[in-house]
Amino acid sequence: MFAVIETGGKQYKVIEQDIIFVEKLDVNEGDEIVFDSVKALSSENGFKVGAPNVDGAKVTAKVLKNGKNKKIYVMKYKSKKNEKKKIGHRQPFTKVQIVKIEG
Repeated sequence: MFAVIETGGKQYKVIEQDIIFVEKLDVNEGDEIVFDSVKALSSENGFKVGAPNVDGAKVTAKVLKNGKNKKIYVMKYKSKKNEKKKIGHRQPFTKVQIVKIEG
């Protein structure tokens, strides 16, 4: 059984006990969160595709951690102007574990 959920403008294919990194959510560590935006659901009863979401389907997940990814560096450079700039960025994330898929 698997589901395709949408969160943070991205879609994730998940099964139970999966651990995924999603865009930062406003939840505390240890909380449970419910993803209602289920785009597709595969179960013993067959495969269902939503238009846009599958009715009555939801995915429950447990928040494991909130954090930031490794720093990436971006260089901006303008030739012949003696101008350059180094910028760093750390993308925040939320690590969640899928507990239950209902549909």
